[in-house]
Amino acid sequence: MTKFDLLGATALSVCIAAAPVHAQTTETPVAPATVAAPAAQPDAEEGWGNDIIVTANRRAEPIQDVPIAVTAVNAQLLDDAGVRDIRGLEQLAPSLQTTTGQSSAVSTSLSIRGVGTAGDNPGFEPAVGVFIDGVFRSRAGIAIAELPEVERIEVLRGPQGTLFGRNTSAGALSVFTAQPKFDLGGYVEGEYGNFNAYEIKGALTGPVAESLALRVDGGYRKRDGYIDDVNSDRSFNDINRWYVRGQALYDTSTFSFRLIGDYYKTDEQCCGVVSGTRGSTAAAIQAIAAGQGRTGIYTGSPSERRMAASPGRDYGEAVRDWGVSGEINADVGDFKLTSISAYRDFRVLRNQDIDYSGIDRAYREGYRSALRDITQEVRFQGQLFDGKVDFLVGAFYLNEKLQLRDTVRLGNDANRYVDTLLAGALAAPPSAGGIGRQAQFYGSFNVPTFTQLVTALRGGPALPAGTVPLFGQLLYAQSAALQQAAPPGSALFNYLNTPLTPNQPGQGNNNDEFQVDTNAFALFTHNIINVSDKLSVTLGLRYNYERKELAASINSNPAACNFFLGTDANAVTYRNLIRQASPALFQNLFLLSCNPAISSEFNGNYTHDRSESRLTGTAKLAYKFTSDVLGYASYDRGFKSGGYNLDQASFNTRVLGGDGAQATDLEFGAETVDSYELGLKTSLSRQFSFNAALFYQKFKGLQSLIFAGNSFVVQNVPKSTAKGIELESVIQPIRALNFRLGYTLLDAAYDASNDFTGTPLQNQNGRQFLNQPRNVFTVAATWTPRLTSTLNALFHVDMRYNSDVSIVRDGTGTTTVGNDAYPLLNGKIGVATDDRRISAEFFVENITNQYYNISGFAIPEQTGTYGVYPAMPRFYGVRARFGF
Repeated sequence: MTKFDLLGATALSVCIAAAPVHAQTTETPVAPATVAAPAAQPDAEEGWGNDIIVTANRRAEPIQDVPIAVTAVNAQLLDDAGVRDIRGLEQLAPSLQTTTGQSSAVSTSLSIRGVGTAGDNPGFEPAVGVFIDGVFRSRAGIAIAELPEVERIEVLRGPQGTLFGRNTSAGALSVFTAQPKFDLGGYVEGEYGNFNAYEIKGALTGPVAESLALRVDGGYRKRDGYIDDVNSDRSFNDINRWYVRGQALYDTSTFSFRLIGDYYKTDEQCCGVVSGTRGSTAAAIQAIAAGQGRTGIYTGSPSERRMAASPGRDYGEAVRDWGVSGEINADVGDFKLTSISAYRDFRVLRNQDIDYSGIDRAYREGYRSALRDITQEVRFQGQLFDGKVDFLVGAFYLNEKLQLRDTVRLGNDANRYVDTLLAGALAAPPSAGGIGRQAQFYGSFNVPTFTQLVTALRGGPALPAGTVPLFGQLLYAQSAALQQAAPPGSALFNYLNTPLTPNQPGQGNNNDEFQVDTNAFALFTHNIINVSDKLSVTLGLRYNYERKELAASINSNPAACNFFLGTDANAVTYRNLIRQASPALFQNLFLLSCNPAISSEFNGNYTHDRSESRLTGTAKLAYKFTSDVLGYASYDRGFKSGGYNLDQASFNTRVLGGDGAQATDLEFGAETVDSYELGLKTSLSRQFSFNAALFYQKFKGLQSLIFAGNSFVVQNVPKSTAKGIELESVIQPIRALNFRLGYTLLDAAYDASNDFTGTPLQNQNGRQFLNQPRNVFTVAATWTPRLTSTLNALFHVDMRYNSDVSIVRDGTGTTTVGNDAYPLLNGKIGVATDDRRISAEFFVENITNQYYNISGFAIPEQTGTYGVYPAMPRFYGVRARFGF
């Protein structure tokens, strides 16, 4: 954290503190209760209110009375900001960062305070837990479906392991959707925008008996893609999804039961990749594609959002997600009992052009992932000793079955790509690592006869155009020892003068199967001790137990692997000759022909299991300096269990000197964090609030998905630190004008004491985590001036400013993909009735058409080439709503 950053944070806090008095939200405070999830909150009296009720402590409390760093956003602001799913919260919560990579369904990542989980491997679990109506969603991709009407969203910053449990080592998001009401009502909303976008959604709710109400929500959304393929008329990154959701609420004065069932489905093309930086292999790709009348890599600016895709390959992604849950809240004497039971089923079917180019090198076809979760949580809470002690005890259980079928396969241009690359490399002079002459291995080009080659080498006629000798021919022709040991006509002579057996199109992973069964159990307690009217102490403890059982079946069939793995004497001799000529050549030939991601070396069945138990907890000291000023100090211990990287590329190949495939190669360890925080919350009047938090988080075993040159592996980083400052303020100088400001100063990095020598993280010590800006500033402003006695105008704008970031670094620590500092600006204008039941709006997202990269990566098997996932350009349209 630099002196400049600290000065900037101090200056901003002074500016916010000096702002005019203003109200925090448009919600009316209610008395704290012990019910876990309160019903819909009443509308604020005359548009004022200085508190929103949250359940960050699993108790209904005004946000300004909770000694936790939490950002809460109510329904009105969510609507004004156009938040369709949890990714849109970035505009309102500066410490929250969302990214999407290869797949919207399985590689969406959430991070809080710089810490999250990135990657498309479903065995790699998130560090930010997501809860929708109290139900745990075990992967971020499951939680980004279209949201129905929402009451509020809470972003809890820092470890939440005591009350929220597993996978909350960085924080938690709680989404509370609108409940059934006992008055007949509903709405219909429609939208149309550029990119041929349209959406229609609605809801209907009402009573069916004195204590029973129902609600149904549904919606459909469609939009064209914004990344165009230069080799066809296709576009990628479109939207095509729908959902339906039903609820029943039975509610009496002492008992309530809420039943929810939902079904979501998508059928989209995601996610396209544009070229960011091109390396030494790009020329080979361009040459192969040009020979087929196509573009290999589009070399225009990434901001054009154009890419080259392989013919017949796509990025199809179909998702089916459904589930049911039941929540009981019951009075038991003076205490409350809460039970939340849920069943979730999430399935993904994907295709993917994984060479990210216009040649057909490799692809995924029929990749399948299925996740089934059964969860049960029970909480018992209440007050003792005349309210001196507010206690809570509970238990949690998860039964999860994760299944994955991977299908990385080789395309029609796979062998030609290997031969083209290596022919070019060998043609380089010896000083550059070559031999001064082209050579091939798989016969992609015309192969000369041995006589033609010898004649050319002795100064005779050159080889015919388009003819490239085999590397074995060259070795034989230039080695007297070989000629003596294996005269023409011998088995070795014939072997060296014959192309190696090539891979056939469609070979590769012949349905690798992975299954991980997880059973997790926890007991927890969370107790608030009111020492006095001003001082309170919070003590919490959670016992966590998890057991994971892995079963894997590897079934790969690339024919080229036989040369590297076989025991045939001629193959062994040839392998040794290549190694002697150039160890680097042998390694590159192996990785390009029999990459560990598809190698048949690892074929077989593997089983493994791991169990671990950990204690997590919290200790907080909160002091009310006045009724409007709260200060607190806290300690939290967070934990995320270890698991398995479901990718055969994690195995250790014997071909390159490893010890062969072991089930433990797929395993990674647990992650723990110790978090320390100082906070201040002020509500000096109904018109102004200002909150600040200073945090320091120490991670051990931070789980990181890292590109290791040819594949992605999971590595536990011994020591990492995230520290910083968070500032928030809500200002409402007049009833019709509302401002919301936020700032995060973040210093998150691997500790300098880590020894990364010889690992993919070499030269990353002390550097800011990838794709995590050091400075983030957010502002949202809403103005609703009155036009008539029942009609108001609506003006809203929100902005997020991110400082520059590194998205990808190479082994020297140099940034190869990044973003310069940029603002992202959204806005809308419209008219609405006082109760917002009827409205018409014109909206714009990304008003300035700002280009930035969502994420990026080094493309496997393309040295020095990096792909990026570009953000959507300016999006605008009209929206109308009719409610009753």
